[in-house]
Amino acid sequence: MSSAQDPFYIVKEEIQESIDKLLSTFRQWEHLISNGGEQEDLGKELLASCESIEWQVEELDKTISVAARDPAFYGISEIELVKRRKWTRTARDQVNTVRKAVSDGKGPSIQGATAANGMHRELMKLTVDYSHQINGSSQYNQANDDFISSESDRQLLLMRQQDEDLDELSASVQRIGHVGLTIHDELLGQEKIIDELGMELDSTSNRLEFLQKKVAVVMKKAGAKGQIMMILFLVVLFLILFFLVFFA
Repeated sequence: MSSAQDPFYIVKEEIQESIDKLLSTFRQWEHLISNGGEQEDLGKELLASCESIEWQVEELDKTISVAARDPAFYGISEIELVKRRKWTRTARDQVNTVRKAVSDGKGPSIQGATAANGMHRELMKLTVDYSHQINGSSQYNQANDDFISSESDRQLLLMRQQDEDLDELSASVQRIGHVGLTIHDELLGQEKIIDELGMELDSTSNRLEFLQKKVAVVMKKAGAKGQIMMILFLVVLFLILFFLVFFA
């Protein structure tokens, strides 16, 4: 989830705006340190703002505790949880520093000015630390978004390559199927030719057997000379038939 869609960052920005307004009012309060009436009114406003902001920070801290119970369910890493806790701690320190400065400023004017100057230096330090934290968080979020984007692009590329491989495999299977059908048709044609040749051989064999019977009858009736002539005739006839069957 990006920073723009995370409810934490939406609430965080609202609280940060309140803190920025609090710090701006606090600087005005510092300049009015010698004016007791205005200082007191502005101080009450600062204390009320501190209570409101502190309550918001506490509520935000509760949501962080809930997310910490199951970070995977909310899609939050441990590093992100640490950064969020650090931000709420920094915001709470800023509010407490302002409250302490305003409370201590109710005393004598010299002591109040000294305390205010010390608190101002502490606030400046917290503000600088918070700026570094924000920059680090922004860099982390940017790096995280870049990583997610690169991973998404890589996954899309892999899916595209897998689709192309599947298309090629499907085309190869179709080609093999066509070749198989062609071979099947050729085998059927060869089987038909063999069957026809077998029928012709059977027919020829029957004819030869019939002729042999006829020749046997003739040879039995004829003499030795007639048998020799009959044998020669049959040999010639066999050669003629053989030539007609296999070479015609």
